[in-house]
Amino acid sequence: MAGKQALNIVKLKKMKQDGTPIAMITAYDYPSAQLAEEAGADMLLVGDSLGNVVLGYDTTIPVTLDDMVHHSRAVARGAQHTFIVTDMPFMTYHGSVEETLKNVRRLMQEGHAHAVKMEGGAEIALAVQAIVQAGVPVLGHIGLTPQSVNQIGGYRIQGKDAQDARRLLEDAKALERAGAFGIVLELVTEEVAEAISKELSIPTIGIGAGRGCDGQVLVFHDVLKYTPDYRDKRFVKTYADIGTQIRSGISEYVREVKTRAFPAQEHVFAAEDGVLETLYGKGKVETKA
Repeated sequence: MAGKQALNIVKLKKMKQDGTPIAMITAYDYPSAQLAEEAGADMLLVGDSLGNVVLGYDTTIPVTLDDMVHHSRAVARGAQHTFIVTDMPFMTYHGSVEETLKNVRRLMQEGHAHAVKMEGGAEIALAVQAIVQAGVPVLGHIGLTPQSVNQIGGYRIQGKDAQDARRLLEDAKALERAGAFGIVLELVTEEVAEAISKELSIPTIGIGAGRGCDGQVLVFHDVLKYTPDYRDKRFVKTYADIGTQIRSGISEYVREVKTRAFPAQEHVFAAEDGVLETLYGKGKVETKA
């Protein structure tokens, strides 16, 4: 997207102050990143959700740092003028600070990310602070945290009661104090997400967290129904049914190959006169019509 200047964390904070909504979407490879950039997305998230929608896992837990580096690098090639945030996968930021920074370095140097995203609240504040002090922007992520799905008992809505709401607010403030430039709120009740957004000076990006957040993020494959077994989700709006079109297109291709309708005359290349004679020698060379 020639001429476009990528956002940065200063501009994102100003968008919050100005009340300008932030549009974020996931991307996992070169074409998805290129298309999302051309469509005008403010930020791209190379999410560990690639484990579910690209690699075929049931959860994000099996996703490795090598996976994230590989996909982040492809996204960076496709969207050279867009702010790219890459997820730190399961258990890559819960050890020593030295080990955490080593993992962050790989995402930045090899994956060409502009920032990293980390799941968790107050319990990861020290790790967030260390990463920020090392010069790397951090996007927090609270509410439903898929990497902790086994601990929290499944994909449950967060912030339904007062105790849970207080916990979420405390986690959000802890991340803000640690230096996070923004926070993703996932599957949080609308009232609580709006209250948190008003309490913070940094932007919130909602996914299933209602209308009071400073921006929204959705998974690329959900927006486009780009999956063979799509299941509707209440917090998702789909804008195109690419999965059905892909299946239909490939089915038609298979049918035409089987019936020899493809390739047709317009898809083949003709040799110069006399070429077959040089292959088979002089005499009549039979060719199919």
